[in-house]
Amino acid sequence: MNPFRSSLYWRVLIWFCVANLLVLLLGGLLTRGFIEYTTAREINWVLLAQGADQAYESGGAAALEDWSVQQRQEGIEATLYEKGQPLYPIRLHASVAKSLPGWLEASRDIVVQPWPGIYIAVQQVTGDDGQVRQLVAMSRTHTRLRPQTRQTILLSIQLVLSLLCIGLLGWWVARSVARPVEALREATRRMAAGELSTRVGDQGGMAHDELAQLALDFDAMAERIEALVTHDRAVLQDLSHELRSPLARLHLILDLAQRSASATDAAAYFTQAEQEISRLDRMTGDMLTLSRLEGGIPGMEREPVELAELAQACIAQAELAADARQVRLQWTPSQPVSVLGSRLLLERALDNLITNAIKFSPAGSSVELAVQTREGQAELFIRDRGPGVPDAELDSLFRPFFRGSNAALTDGHGLGLAIVQRVVHVHGGEIHAHNREGGGLEVRLQLPLAPSAEGT
Repeated sequence: MNPFRSSLYWRVLIWFCVANLLVLLLGGLLTRGFIEYTTAREINWVLLAQGADQAYESGGAAALEDWSVQQRQEGIEATLYEKGQPLYPIRLHASVAKSLPGWLEASRDIVVQPWPGIYIAVQQVTGDDGQVRQLVAMSRTHTRLRPQTRQTILLSIQLVLSLLCIGLLGWWVARSVARPVEALREATRRMAAGELSTRVGDQGGMAHDELAQLALDFDAMAERIEALVTHDRAVLQDLSHELRSPLARLHLILDLAQRSASATDAAAYFTQAEQEISRLDRMTGDMLTLSRLEGGIPGMEREPVELAELAQACIAQAELAADARQVRLQWTPSQPVSVLGSRLLLERALDNLITNAIKFSPAGSSVELAVQTREGQAELFIRDRGPGVPDAELDSLFRPFFRGSNAALTDGHGLGLAIVQRVVHVHGGEIHAHNREGGGLEVRLQLPLAPSAEGT
């Protein structure tokens, strides 16, 4: 993973930058205040002026230059003026240079503070030669402190502030990371102990970063696991319940076969036993299919499927069963309709729908099938003229093991339509059933069109 795309990385980086800026600003302010209020050596402008005059009288401009350079090293810009002219030039702010002639003409001692932390001094001094000169000095502090000492104080304060800020920031980062990690750890421990309803939830301090996403992914995983385990338990309970009756019948049939007086009588019982075994096999297969569909089908291969062609193929396979019950299968021709999905699963769903319609259709009636497209959807209709379904039972029609009031008319175990619904949902579609006018049931199956078909 690229760290530069990590929101947690940028969050920590920004806070460290903010901490460094605070250290720089607070360090400068505290250093200045510390120097201003804790350094006892206040600048003596009179002594400073006498020192400058002595240097000039003893060595002239060269000695004054050496003296001025030494003062600059201690944080003071200073020189002597005589008759309004500097004996050694120093750098002055434009506004100060503009006001300086007036201060010099005033012939008095002046100490001003034009800006916070900046001091300008004009000090009168009379030399041994009787000449009156003026000291002009500028300092960033009212105290006399060497730059090295000032720098040491500044670095010391910034070091203390840096350690303090880094400590606080490190504590905050560790706390913001440790809390969601501990919550994930506790949730994992509870999940391992069997509490499938465990969720991490909102930890408050977690922002929209990788840890928050990890918590959301954990909750999604836990919810999925809980749903799968709950479903598997329900399937197991339903299957164990549904298997009791055929197993009891099979046990009775085999018992009767053992007690048969002749092989001919036993053969009839064995035929019934074979039918019960086939029924158990179909039920188990349907239950496994339903379980896979409800649990999702990882890696299900999707391909364009021509729905009208598939429906015609399913009709051809069901012709034999329809003829046996004297039911006609009527197909309404349509244009090719392509959907994206699994041909095997869609074929099984259509087979279940057609078989279900044939089972409930009276002799001499017909089962109608049609395919059409509408609003980006493929629609398949299957209509019969059977007894229909009571309105109160329509909502439960696709529920596993549901057998309505008309179920006594045919055999089955209530899984066919449930499997059809799961197949349709896996393909992103919907299925609806309603009673027809004049009797019978209509099942409408809707599936999204394949991209190529949708664009045409």
